[in-house]
Amino acid sequence: MRILSYNIHKGIGGRDRRYRLERIIEVIGREEPDLVCLQEVDRNVRRSRFEDQPRILSRELDLPHLLYQMNFHLTTGGYGNLILSRWPFASHHQVSLRMNRRKPRGAQLVVVDSPAGPLHVVNWHLGLVERERRWQVEKLLAHRLFREADSVPSVLIGDTNDWRNMLGQHVLHGAGFQQATLPVPRFRSFPAWLAMGSLDKAFSRGAVQIEHARIVRTPAARVASDHLPLVLDVSVQG
Repeated sequence: MRILSYNIHKGIGGRDRRYRLERIIEVIGREEPDLVCLQEVDRNVRRSRFEDQPRILSRELDLPHLLYQMNFHLTTGGYGNLILSRWPFASHHQVSLRMNRRKPRGAQLVVVDSPAGPLHVVNWHLGLVERERRWQVEKLLAHRLFREADSVPSVLIGDTNDWRNMLGQHVLHGAGFQQATLPVPRFRSFPAWLAMGSLDKAFSRGAVQIEHARIVRTPAARVASDHLPLVLDVSVQG
């Protein structure tokens, strides 16, 4: 099973600032993922031509099962997280991770009914401040909707904004999660044109094996967004 995580920056190139959703579709499509976890996805926003990006991405990538979470509301529409899947969801939930009056953030929780068995996947986009991120992760780990899937093999993935690589050691390892995106220098994903920060991370727990993990560094990926995509090849152990 292939999982791809990508902060698509609303379909706007990181350097040329042009809205070209087709570039995002090309980058993702070349990787042929079964499950896609996206951050900063627009719906009905002027800058992205008032397009329904979740529906367009689902159709063009031929991933029929989708779950959209609009975290940040604008005058018209807004943006947030999106999960696309080749297989249906046995369950799905969306959790707010907003801390006080900081920018709204969120996490999507799905159990994917894959041919290899159920897989619990969390797609999240965390805050810019270290204290905020730690609070968000601790809130999610304690949330009853997250704990409902404690017995299911799990993958946490997305844009963590964790420049100092603190979340694994200080929070997630204690909850039984192992970081798939190590060593850190191999997983630099931001900014896309000269990647210095390993912001896009993945963690796993339980009977799930990370066969291979990598950052997509194609020429197309370097211009499509301000982040590079993260790809995991995983197997669920029976």
